[in-house]
Amino acid sequence: MTEEEMEHPPVNLPKVELHTHIEGAAQPDFIRQLAFEKKTDISGIFDARGAYKYKGFLEFLQVYEAATTVLKSPEDFRRLTLSVLENAAENGVIYMESFLSPEFCGGADVGAWTEYLHAIQDGAAEAEKKYGISMRGVVTCIRHFGPDKAKLSAICAAETAGDFVTGFGMGGDENAGHQRDFMWAYDCAREAGLGLTTHAGEWRGPQEVRDAIDDLKVTRIGHGVRCIEDMRLVEHLAEREITLEVCPGSNVALGVYPDLKSHPIERLRAYGVKVTVSTDDPPFFHTTMQQEYAGLTKTFGWDARHFKEITLNAVAAAFCDTGTKDALTKRLEDAF
Repeated sequence: MTEEEMEHPPVNLPKVELHTHIEGAAQPDFIRQLAFEKKTDISGIFDARGAYKYKGFLEFLQVYEAATTVLKSPEDFRRLTLSVLENAAENGVIYMESFLSPEFCGGADVGAWTEYLHAIQDGAAEAEKKYGISMRGVVTCIRHFGPDKAKLSAICAAETAGDFVTGFGMGGDENAGHQRDFMWAYDCAREAGLGLTTHAGEWRGPQEVRDAIDDLKVTRIGHGVRCIEDMRLVEHLAEREITLEVCPGSNVALGVYPDLKSHPIERLRAYGVKVTVSTDDPPFFHTTMQQEYAGLTKTFGWDARHFKEITLNAVAAAFCDTGTKDALTKRLEDAF
């Protein structure tokens, strides 16, 4: 590491994050406060230290959805957005894309969703003014809720596509159904001009990543790390410049890999795959963007050059307009 890098360590570099779930980024204290205000008892989802309590991926989903039950109004989501972006900005994030689920915001009714979205935008605008972080929304259907509800989420996305809602994706249980089951929703989002991503290659293997590309025509993959099990697929991703939204801390916390040393992010980067780094659901996985950077530096020897590469990858793959990308690029070039 150079003297300059020692004075400005990688953890302090500006960061661009493409893969976060707005509800999953809610700090436990924030959720407990809302529960107190609404006289709702959700104490069972916290451990003795006050952190979220779960074992394994499916129980994580249950606890996640239980936490969202206290997010009942547009104002709750405005407050949540401001809180999440404040935390991200404290970790050096200057641009964030967050997954927004209409299912949790008015039951995927377009009218109700629009009210929630306006509140989220208000929170994002306040955060940008206060903390210098900008945000875009990626409307996300929930896989284990099924294709019919995904259609409703896609309609919500299409009806509100614009400067703030710029993408469409899918999260939830990767073992539920198949990517092709959601083609209608993705066709709807594509026709609305939205960028497309989906979770794949986290719990299922490489074929799931292939299916996401072939059936849904996405340009980004959420996680995607198990593509490393198929070198032809790795080569395909590199050639097509399909970007992976990699969340190392999440993968280790949920047991996809036993530790960071076993994680394939460095091998994927070395093979020419466009990788980025995000936190996914940071308080659930006891991580932050600074911790992600620190772990990658310690484990793989990444320095400012590596982080510049992945951050510019993220800007190139971001679902935002050219003017925003140019401004982010300039800000990054000045910092690195």
